[in-house]
Parts: sequence; structure tokens; C-alpha cells
Amino acid sequence: PAAFLLYPYGLDENDHKNPKLDDGTSDKVSLTTPFTFYGKEYQSLYVNNNGVISFDAQVSQYTPNPFPLADGRPFVTPYWADVDNVVGGDIFYRETTDPALLARTTKDINQYFPEIPYTATWAFVATWDHVAYYGSTSNKGNTFQAVLTTNTKVSFIILNYWDIQWTTGSASDGDPETGLGGTPAHAGFNSGDETNYYNIPGSQTEAIINITRTSNVNVPGRWVFQVDDFKVTGVPTEAPKPADSNNCWL
Repeated sequence: PAAFLLYPYGLDENDHKNPKLDDGTSDKVSLTTPFTFYGKEYQSLYVNNNGVISFDAQVSQYTPNPFPLADGRPFVTPYWADVDNVVGGDIFYRETTDPALLARTTKDINQYFPEIPYTATWAFVATWDHVAYYGSTSNKGNTFQAVLTTNTKVSFIILNYWDIQWTTGSASDGDPETGLGGTPAHAGFNSGDETNYYNIPGSQTEAIINITRTSNVNVPGRWVFQVDDFKVTGVPTEAPKPADSNNCWL
């Protein structure tokens, strides 16, 4: 069930909601606790409609690029593609120190990284809820989530994929009826230093639609990474379908 994979979200959780705007973003979100991402502490971030959490600037770009990015933008991309929440869906986010959520986060991280002593003291939850694609003539929607968490020393990101029905908007040469083809979505993260980055297998290929069935922690639809320092744990050696040479890590 969704409750098993997705952390609680929505207006009942006092989430903020992004405006209905194609290629839109949240306002700048000032964080009460700095988030360390590859040796740099960030005090703010943006939740961008097109499936990106960025640290330095808003991201309106809708056709993804493989990592590492030549321009050095640091961000986390649960599912970078041409989302259009005017057509359908909502983007929610909140910063939280709720004890129940932190306990759940701690339990999950301890299960996946038993060798790292960890008790979460802060989390940020961003959820794309049944979001449509640009140019859509269907009612397909994607539901996915990114969770950032830290104990002020160690940082993790959790990427949850509950329901992925499309890969591409029509401005990225996708089919308006199917949401497939063209330049498909990209998933992973980019530190900005051209060395520390990760492309989830299948990114920018048709195989990315199967991300609900892949994992690096033996939980289909969930990918978890320690991101204060570069480590990639338990990464599958093969993509769900043949992927190009960009789907590698250094």
C-alpha cells in the first residue's frame, strides 16, 4: 500500500502547496536546520514543479540533462520531467521535526544502513501527487516523493516512487496521448562538483517507467542514499532495460 512506501503528505500534514503554474516552483524555503549535501551546508532550497529539489536557484527547465551537469547546479531529482500541475496534480512540501515521522525515518535508515549510527532530528518531505505531463491529452498521473533527512552530521535522501504512468511531456517530444517517447525523465542527484553524482539506472530511457520496481535497498520503488559524503550502496549492476552509457557512477 501507498502508506507503506510514501511518508505522510498533503494539507492534513500542514504541507505547503506549489502554485498551479507550468514550469513553476515554490518560493525560496529557508531551512531551520542546514542540510549537508556533499560537504556543503545549504540553508535553503526550492521545490520545483518539474521533479527537482534545488539548492542554489529555481529550476524551470523541463527536458532533463544527464549528470554531471556542466553548469554545476546542485540538486536532487526524484523525477525530472515536464510536469504540468495546471493540467492535473499537486506538489506538496514541508519541513518537519514531528516525532512520529522522525521515528519512522530513523527506523528506515537504520534498516538500510545498520553500520551507521543514526537518529533523525530533521526531515523535509516533498511529494508530487498524481501530477500530469505537459501537453497531456490523457488523465495519466505520477506520484513520487523525495525525503531529505539529517542528524546535523549525516545526511540522507529517500526517493519513493508509488505510481509512474508517464515519462515525457510533449515539449520534450513525448506523445501527448501516452506520455511516452522523446527524452524521458531523469532520476538521481548532482552535487555540482562534476565528481559526485548518480544517475538511477534507466534514466532518460523508456525503462525509467519501471522505477517503481527498482531499488538499492530491496524495497521496490525506493532508493536511499547517504549524501553528506559520496557513497552509493547496493546499486544494481543492470538497468531494468538496456540503458546508455550515461547511466553510470563515478
